Amino acid sequence: MKNKFMISCEESGHICDKAQYHEASLWEKVKFKFHALICKVCRQHSKTNGKLTALIKKVKSKNLSSTEKDTIKSSFEKELNKHQH
Repeated sequence: MKNKFMISCEESGHICDKAQYHEASLWEKVKFKFHALICKVCRQHSKTNGKLTALIKKVKSKNLSSTEKDTIKSSFEKELNKHQH
C-alpha cells in the first residue's frame, strides 16, 4: 500500500510552485513538507523559489536604478547557474 505522504519529486515541485502563489491546500503543503524532509533536491528547489519570490516582491515594491537592476540580474544569473546541470 502506498503511503499517503509519499509523493514524487515532480508532484513536490508542483506543490512548491503552487504554495509560492498561495494556491496549495493545507494537505498539499503537509505532503510537500514531508517529502522535503527526505529529498535534498526538493528542499533546494523550495529555497530557490523562496529567494525568487522575495526578489520579485522587492522589484515590485519600488522603481529600481540601473545599478540595482544590474545587481539583481547578476544575482539571478548566479543562482540560476548554480542549479543548471
